[in-house]
Amino acid sequence: YVAAVYEHESILSPTPAALVERRSALELMGRNLDIYEQQVLAAARQGAQIIVFPEDGIHGFNFTRSSIYPYLDFVPRSHPGKWNPCREPYLFNDTEVIQRLSCMALKNKIFLVANLGTKQPCERSDPRCPSDGRYQFNTNVALAADGALLATYRKHNLYFEYAYDNPPEPDYAFFDTPFAGKFGMFTCFDILFFEPAVNLIKQYNLKQIVYPTAWMNQLPLLSAVEFQQAFATAFNVNILAANIHHPTLGMTGSGIYTPVKSFTYHNMESYGGKLIVAEIPVITADYKTNLEKTPGRVPEKGKEQSPPSFYAEMMYDNFTFVPVWGEKGELQVCANTLCCYLNYQRAALTDELYALGVFDGLHTVHGTYYVQACALVKCGGLSFSTCGQEVTEATALIDFQLWGNMSTPYIFPLLLTSGITLDFADHMGWKNNYYFLSKNRTSSGLLTAALYGRWYEKD
Repeated sequence: YVAAVYEHESILSPTPAALVERRSALELMGRNLDIYEQQVLAAARQGAQIIVFPEDGIHGFNFTRSSIYPYLDFVPRSHPGKWNPCREPYLFNDTEVIQRLSCMALKNKIFLVANLGTKQPCERSDPRCPSDGRYQFNTNVALAADGALLATYRKHNLYFEYAYDNPPEPDYAFFDTPFAGKFGMFTCFDILFFEPAVNLIKQYNLKQIVYPTAWMNQLPLLSAVEFQQAFATAFNVNILAANIHHPTLGMTGSGIYTPVKSFTYHNMESYGGKLIVAEIPVITADYKTNLEKTPGRVPEKGKEQSPPSFYAEMMYDNFTFVPVWGEKGELQVCANTLCCYLNYQRAALTDELYALGVFDGLHTVHGTYYVQACALVKCGGLSFSTCGQEVTEATALIDFQLWGNMSTPYIFPLLLTSGITLDFADHMGWKNNYYFLSKNRTSSGLLTAALYGRWYEKD
């Protein structure tokens, strides 16, 4: 099927904390929706059957609970498929934004997924009802090609979004399409947690995901395109990921991903939006490509003569590293129960320092979640203290096999090369309780090769 995602540079309110009338809120949102309208038309002309827009794209961010209120639509939660906002605008008040989205879908005969703020009045008798008498949600809507509202999803894992409430229970949101079956739906920070993202995919056996996000890139392990690809690979799904475009805030990175190929956009230099349209195969069964082919031997404990280890901070976590010196070698580094092993060979020695790092513990900055990671990274400079820094360029071409005796089945394989471009492993998978990732000769200089494990039970 043909999919489209749009990385949108939002027109933002200069004073998001100021209280405004609904009229001026609609005017600002209307300017973003005008851009959406052009992009839906452009995507439809290229044959797209579905288009996804980013989180916060219509209204922007940095609101307070009260200042976002005029920007919120009312979107009913029940009766999916029964209400067509474009054809029946009179059914509910304060639905101007969803009406416009519905009409775009209808006019261009395209499925459309967008993110907006929504409100839901609540009764004083509801113990969870906020003191102002309403819930405010960060919401995705999916609209059919005839404009009907198919599904809504309220973001579960909020990322410092004080204007919004958590839904009482996680939403498991999905919708049906004639061209690719069911699509699941979640938002941004949700991708790092079991609920609802992983549970949704497992419970409903979903193979296509739509993913609005407003993601601030964090190298070396959590750049948007890098993690979106790793998620598609780990769960054997297609992901249509639309990020917002605000390079000054470190926000870029969108794409259409299959487990074995991707069409991505990462641009920290220029401004303006970007439409990506690509044709991808519908995933029906669990095909496993490149998985579990013999990658060589499982490492033997204690055989490696590793250089002295050192500590450095990476992603706000205290990693234990060993330097990756010389043209080739075998290394081992351990922390807690996790040991990481690396066999490597370089095409030529470059004046770049690489290190193999391990972390097995609770990550506590910007969210709390348990990580098991084995990471081969390029350091920022030549001293050990620069390992773990954000690096975007590299020249070293390295053949490697990376192993870890991970305690969780949820491993996200990361492979990032110079210029924040993606590469794909030759082989990966489980063998004898080790997860491995191997690659002969990356397409360009290696930035990061990592096994990023999420041990959800220990969050």
